[in-house]
Amino acid sequence: MADQLKELADLPQEFIKDGMQFVSRCTKPDKREFLKISQAVGIGFLIMGVIGYVVKLIHIPVNNILVGGS
Repeated sequence: MADQLKELADLPQEFIKDGMQFVSRCTKPDKREFLKISQAVGIGFLIMGVIGYVVKLIHIPVNNILVGGS
């Protein structure tokens, strides 16, 4: 029982220690890296938007034909 309580007490300390190590290793991206990430995210949004539009354009009319339209 005492061992379990000790383990439960150690978990938050370990979590905080690991979190502090993670934050200390993180670096702020420079301008070039930030622009690269922003472009990649923008292209991803654009591709997902096109895919969603095409699915909506094709799926809804086909679904209405199959279901019978209401």
